[in-house]
Amino acid sequence: MTKRLLVIDDEAKLLKAVAVTLQKEGYEVATARGGSEALVRIAETMPDLIVCDIRMPGLDGYELARSLRSHPRTELVPIVFLTAKDERRDRLAGLEAGVDAYLTKPFDPEELLVVIRNILHRLERTSAEISRLVNTATRFRGGAPSDIVPVPDLTEAENRVGRLVALGLSNKEIAAELGVSVRTVEGHISNILGKKGWGNRVDIARHLLSR
Repeated sequence: MTKRLLVIDDEAKLLKAVAVTLQKEGYEVATARGGSEALVRIAETMPDLIVCDIRMPGLDGYELARSLRSHPRTELVPIVFLTAKDERRDRLAGLEAGVDAYLTKPFDPEELLVVIRNILHRLERTSAEISRLVNTATRFRGGAPSDIVPVPDLTEAENRVGRLVALGLSNKEIAAELGVSVRTVEGHISNILGKKGWGNRVDIARHLLSR
């Protein structure tokens, strides 16, 4: 399946150069000229990975990264900063905002492609691990994954959502399954992570499937 990438930069020439580089590699590429436009693109279609500048009018790269990391729907989307800000404090600020890689301009196309491939391969391994956990839990119980033992300090609704997260369903799929809104699903996931001190959806799957 072709991976969808979103490239964000207010410099038109660089934006086009990065997009062309990624398209030649076979990726499906969308572009945005700033953080606010990027949020619209993300609402329309969730990207598999984001390449983003820092210096942009309005919502800058740091603010965009923090916003995405604070939202259950987008918290796991990989972010690569591609920026002219190359001082140590800039890199640290980027890492603190939650980015997965930090590259500087002028960019090396080969380096960018290697970084993106490595991140996407890591995501595929994580997805495969969740599938393995689901299959193992199913075989061990001799039944269906719905037999996952509820977590005592979660509400009934949170346990239902957590079980579906553990089975690898997206927020949209969970909402359809339970007949609720995506926002409601996101709220339950945030509550689960907060109550249990877990970091992300993978933690939910690992803990629920190991019970």
